[in-house]
Amino acid sequence: MNMLTDVAIEQKLNQMSNEPVVKMRGKQVTVHYGEKQALFGVDLDVREKQVTALIRDVLGDEPQRAFDAAVLNLALRDGRIDLTVDDYITTNVITARKEDQVVEALKLFVKANVVRLPVLDSSGVLVGVLTKGDITDGLLKALQTDYEAEELIRYRASHLFEDIVSDRSTLTLRYSVKKDDFSRGGAASNNIKKALLRLGATPQIARRCGIAVYEAEINLIIHTNHGGMLRVEIEKDRITVEAYDDGPGIPDITLAMQPGYSTASQAIREKGFGAGMGLVNIKSCVDEMNLTSSPERGTSLFMVMHLEKTRHTSI
Repeated sequence: MNMLTDVAIEQKLNQMSNEPVVKMRGKQVTVHYGEKQALFGVDLDVREKQVTALIRDVLGDEPQRAFDAAVLNLALRDGRIDLTVDDYITTNVITARKEDQVVEALKLFVKANVVRLPVLDSSGVLVGVLTKGDITDGLLKALQTDYEAEELIRYRASHLFEDIVSDRSTLTLRYSVKKDDFSRGGAASNNIKKALLRLGATPQIARRCGIAVYEAEINLIIHTNHGGMLRVEIEKDRITVEAYDDGPGIPDITLAMQPGYSTASQAIREKGFGAGMGLVNIKSCVDEMNLTSSPERGTSLFMVMHLEKTRHTSI
């Protein structure tokens, strides 16, 4: 066999991914690291089997390439391209297990300040090498998959009324609200807002409806005997919301509609509620509003948002 030429060795070495560019001419080796370069004097008059062994070590079994490439860099640094992997190999290697969670591998990367992790199976056999880039690629693919799935769900939901043939199609949502349940205050309005966005409502419509429903929800928590119900009907051209309870009722609706008027207790005010702006905020967010109340039947709040109108009116 013919002795491998300098150019052939150079081509082989430069096939390694993520490694410096290596140029070999005569008895000099030039290693380029971006804009930097280093020169090493190396005796290239070595036996063919040594060069062949070097090439095989560097470009051989895929899991070993990262280690051998690093060893080659050290050999070039020391001007000893004739040395073997065994002269530089690290025996106390930080490794990951094939069954480990990705987050554990990330912790190892940070703790050990390494860029690659050998991966072992349950028998301690090397099965591959994990890099930070591998994790990044995997996360990006997972995010893309989740995004595409969400877009498909959103598309199907937004075309719900187009796909159903009927004289009038309505999607009804119901939520039970408990008295004094401040820990879940806002949960129903948040779920309604999410549903509207999935159904293709604009962010502005979803926000307006979310504010109106939130204020009604908090009123059920604060001002009722036993809580109440929220009922939302979503149609192609409108959103109808009804909040109702069984008492104690509102003695003076006109007074209750005044900004800042509140019957909330001091304990409720200390929680950050009861500012007397709930009904005012509702009226500003919806197109139609109707409020009825009596001690015997409780309170019923009826709200409508027209999806093709922007004018606000009050009934």
